[in-house]
Amino acid sequence: MTSRRKFIQGAALAGPAALATPALAQNTIRWRMQTYAGASLAAEVIVPAIEMFNKIAGDRMQIELFFADQLVPTGELFQAMQRGTIDAVQSDDDSMASPTEVTVFGGYFPFGSRYSLDVPVLFNQYGLNEIWDEEYSKVGVKHISAGAWDPCHFATKDPIRSLEDLKGKRVFTFPTAGRFLTQFGVVPVNLPWEDIEVAMQTGELDGIAWSGITEDYTVGWADVTNYFLTNNISGAWAGSFFANMERWNELPEDLQTLFRVCCDQSHYYRQWWYWGGEANLRVNGSKLELTTIPDEEWATVEAAAQVFWEEIAAESETKRRVVDIFKKYNADMVKAGRPYRYG
Repeated sequence: MTSRRKFIQGAALAGPAALATPALAQNTIRWRMQTYAGASLAAEVIVPAIEMFNKIAGDRMQIELFFADQLVPTGELFQAMQRGTIDAVQSDDDSMASPTEVTVFGGYFPFGSRYSLDVPVLFNQYGLNEIWDEEYSKVGVKHISAGAWDPCHFATKDPIRSLEDLKGKRVFTFPTAGRFLTQFGVVPVNLPWEDIEVAMQTGELDGIAWSGITEDYTVGWADVTNYFLTNNISGAWAGSFFANMERWNELPEDLQTLFRVCCDQSHYYRQWWYWGGEANLRVNGSKLELTTIPDEEWATVEAAAQVFWEEIAAESETKRRVVDIFKKYNADMVKAGRPYRYG
């Protein structure tokens, strides 16, 4: 995987991401939190929830929010949180390089979900919450809450109408998604989030497989790409809220509850923001032409995902437990029929 690291010297370079807070009492609990998202995306996926928390908590506690790469590079978020340099994080496990057995399932685990509602059901009703709690407790981090974001589609300079068109394309994507896509000739590229738009303009990248169409428009990627592939390799990004375990345990129970409630508000907000946005921009968006790989050809990608799942499951007992849950869940959805699964 091609990679380039850019270390941002201080949060001031990217502008003030921290939410403005009034003068506070000396005993106010103060947290620093960093999100995986850049400023334009964070305005939707995290800022409203943290503003709500700060407003309700008042002088008792305030969270200072920083955007992608402002305090540390996204790939170092876990280490910074574990050390206590950052108190809390919003990210997927994969992007923040979590040293756990569940890291590979964060972000976009190929075909693990079809719709955004699959993610909270997997965590809250099929047992993933318990496994994530076990894994993060081992390394001094509190896994607070998991939820869904948008599906994973390709936005590209050139049209993608067949698997052949993917070959040789340099694509910004997530580590696990990139690992899966290499078998189809995709060249995964890892860059700082803020560099993606320029990389598309300079030709360093041929495409992006990091989001759905809502983010493509929101963060400016629709301005530097021409085509949007309607096939996706995952129906929803799986991400979470995390905190340093010591800092979490120091909070009074009511502030822990408040934080969980604001996380839930964030999960709910994204459910409808993304769901409506994906449909609206496919229908009414004017910047990206839609393309599709035929179902019979795309079926080979879906079949490859099942092989990939087994490769992951063979790596450890914990990974086997998670893969078995994904298999059970998806089998149940197929048996349930429409509207849970079609075809």
